Amino acid sequence: MAVGGWVCSVLMLSRVRSYLLHGIDALPCEVEVDIDDREMRAQTVVGLPDAAVKESLERVRASLANSGFGWPAGKVLINLAPADVRKEGPVYDLPIAVALLVAQGVIPPAPGPARSGVSSPGHPGLDHRRYIIAGELALDGRVRAVKGAIALADMARREGALGVIVPAENAAEAAVVSGVGGGTGGGVGGGVEVIGVRTLAEVVGVMTGRVGAEPHPPTDVSGLLRDAAAPIDFAEIRGQEAVKRAVVIAASGSHNILMLGPAGTGKTMVAKALPGVLPPLTPEEAIEVTRVYSAAGQLPGGCGLVTTRPVRTPHHTASPAAVVGGGVVPRPGEISLAHRGVLFLDEMPEFPREVLETLRQPMEDHAVTIARSHASVRFPADFMLVAAMNPTPKGHLEAGEAGRRSMERYLSRLSGPLLDRIDIHVEAPAVPFKELASAPRGSGTAMMREAVLGARRRQAERQGPALPNARLSGKQLDAWAPLDDAARSLLGQALTEMGLSARAYDKVRRVARTIADLEGASSVRVAHVAEAVQYRLLDRTV
Repeated sequence: MAVGGWVCSVLMLSRVRSYLLHGIDALPCEVEVDIDDREMRAQTVVGLPDAAVKESLERVRASLANSGFGWPAGKVLINLAPADVRKEGPVYDLPIAVALLVAQGVIPPAPGPARSGVSSPGHPGLDHRRYIIAGELALDGRVRAVKGAIALADMARREGALGVIVPAENAAEAAVVSGVGGGTGGGVGGGVEVIGVRTLAEVVGVMTGRVGAEPHPPTDVSGLLRDAAAPIDFAEIRGQEAVKRAVVIAASGSHNILMLGPAGTGKTMVAKALPGVLPPLTPEEAIEVTRVYSAAGQLPGGCGLVTTRPVRTPHHTASPAAVVGGGVVPRPGEISLAHRGVLFLDEMPEFPREVLETLRQPMEDHAVTIARSHASVRFPADFMLVAAMNPTPKGHLEAGEAGRRSMERYLSRLSGPLLDRIDIHVEAPAVPFKELASAPRGSGTAMMREAVLGARRRQAERQGPALPNARLSGKQLDAWAPLDDAARSLLGQALTEMGLSARAYDKVRRVARTIADLEGASSVRVAHVAEAVQYRLLDRTV
């Protein structure tokens, strides 16, 4: 355009709403594109992008070309706001492509009133301003899955967006938010529309009205949780009735437990079967766990919800960052992936001391905070610790003084403060051939779960559902776990003779309170304390 002898060009600017993942939470991020054809062809991404974001320009360029769209002439400036928060990952490919097409006029900047429901030929397309968009692009225009789609949908609801446009693989996950009556973040309105897309061309068709878009139906969260089944029944575990009794107590009060016994006695099976006797996940807990797995990129494709309590079994060669979490961009570790479930440490003394010691604070706080120079991220870590160990590195206990010394050396790898944080120590002896060869019998999951649920119900009536016995403070124990004279005398004798710490003293009282709940007793009696003291096995051994 010539004006007064000057050649003028129109600056093209567009904005698309997206998100950034901070821990397991999604925060708003705006993708701004400015095209200036008065300058030489160039492209720049600003707003603290990492290498994956910078590389997105090449993916977007190829995806546009292979989908039948052009790359704009002139200088292209892409800004990811807020500019003071680091952006990482390929999540911005699709919103950048959409913003470029809006700036070029391929997608109308305002196609008309956005409608809830479907768009179809002959009607205005979806208004991109009312949707939050995320997705990775393949070079041929396909849209690949991203992390944190459930957190994105929850954020969209809080922000008052009409819906989200996400990869088809993420649609079931994002639809979970609407499946629990409108999300977990306390936003306004009902659920959010979830539009799952497979290609960039489909996105353009949806936004221009040339392609119909049917929102993904809300996920039936309650139904999925109701149909979830335990993977292993305790009836399959031969013998070990004493261990099963300890597991019932641990599950009833959310107590940490350590099993000590020779190799091949069923300790690993016990840990994997334990979630079956725990209360089922509530919808809120299931979404919380799903958010962690989604942020870690460990949610299976097409799976919208984690329906059973997780069991994580890190190998003893795992690094502290793998177990607790970390990295340049903080990622959840095994303790967060075990949130609301079980963290199983097999051969616990084989883990490096620094790994075991990093567990101490999360076991008390039920969360882990990872600090970096640019940010501090808090991940949930509310798990039951189930540990197993052989009596010696050889896997069995040798007879005589040499065997005793070998066991003591092996046990010395575990620090006293760590053992104090494990409420129950129980022996898992070798199972006789007669019991191995007989038909399965003894306690099964259904019977054990019934006992656990009864004890949990009594706890909830007394102290509220969010406070299991394992977390009672000393003052609360005085109020809710009163000891009769005989029980107090026995506990004092055990404290003196076994040299228990103040923390172990409260552990015994908490376990005794849980045993009393299993019996339906209002106060803690001497039999309850006697059994609880028996579960300080390593205090006696050491």
